[in-house]
Amino acid sequence: MKWKMFSVALALGAFVFNAGAWDYEGHHAVNQLAIASLPKDFGIEMTVNISNRIAYLAGEPDRWRNAADIRKGTGDLPLANLNGPDHYFTVEDLKLYDLTPETLPSMRYDFVTAIAKARAAHPERFPEIDPAKDFDHTRSLEGFLPWVINENFEKLKSDFSCLKTFRKYGTPEEVANAQADCIYIMGVMGHYVGDAAQPLHDSLYYDGWTTNNNPKGYTLGPATGGAGKRIHSWIDGGYFKKTGGIQVGSLVGKIQTASVLPNAKDPNAFFHNIVDFIVEQNKFVAPLYDMEKNGQLTGEPGKGMDGRPFLENQLVKAGQMLGNIWYTAWVEAPEEDVFLKQQLLDRAAATNSAQP
Repeated sequence: MKWKMFSVALALGAFVFNAGAWDYEGHHAVNQLAIASLPKDFGIEMTVNISNRIAYLAGEPDRWRNAADIRKGTGDLPLANLNGPDHYFTVEDLKLYDLTPETLPSMRYDFVTAIAKARAAHPERFPEIDPAKDFDHTRSLEGFLPWVINENFEKLKSDFSCLKTFRKYGTPEEVANAQADCIYIMGVMGHYVGDAAQPLHDSLYYDGWTTNNNPKGYTLGPATGGAGKRIHSWIDGGYFKKTGGIQVGSLVGKIQTASVLPNAKDPNAFFHNIVDFIVEQNKFVAPLYDMEKNGQLTGEPGKGMDGRPFLENQLVKAGQMLGNIWYTAWVEAPEEDVFLKQQLLDRAAATNSAQP
């Protein structure tokens, strides 16, 4: 029955998103794969409607930056400043701040403080920022991808705890609203885990190699076969679009049942599970450029299709990690939100005392 429900949701989702690029098709696929990983004891039944909602929400963080004034930098909206850095993390630049993956602080603003201190102490390490290219005031940052995933994990734990409490002491309407909150966080979080599994989101070389450190002659411009698009957008979606789209059904068999991630009770240690995942994907940056250079990412018949298994595997890794994070949040969420429980008990007592 679970597979039948998932197959229906998969078909509906493919109908809606088949024409999309990584923004929709790839992120949509990651959330679908994560849904397929969930065990029977997960706290929300993945009905067709819920599965479709979670898959749709995978594209939400990209939709937040589609407004013309945000994209062109002509407005004063802070959303580009807030949202943009959440999508990436520059692993190679950590050394500029005398940091390593192991020493990264688990709190976002501790990292911002470390960046500011390093830039003040060692200005010679950092090139001057062109204000014309910094309309969103993010060029002095290195991205917050591991933090936004971790923060959404904490939000999901809190929402799951509320859901558990409302199921014991609340009304059906309250339970439905609490579950909707969980579904929203699950879906949106999926976008960022999907970003983390795209190696170019974790790298200084996010859209072409740099000219001053390029001994292998990696691409500096449009990707081979990319119809004028640079390598990042070609990997994000152009390649899949050219080669027939993402066939989620063929990837589901590679997904394992979700499990609890290690050290889940230790916030700092759990954060480093996410950092480790990102660092591991960063190791595939150079191999990805090797494939591009060797013509394995053109999408043309023969050798040009060689890159497809690699990119499909990145989607599978993202779906597996996302499912594990969702399930860990459910298992680790307190069975009762103490404050909420007391409020609901007080309400029930007041209602009972008012009855004749």
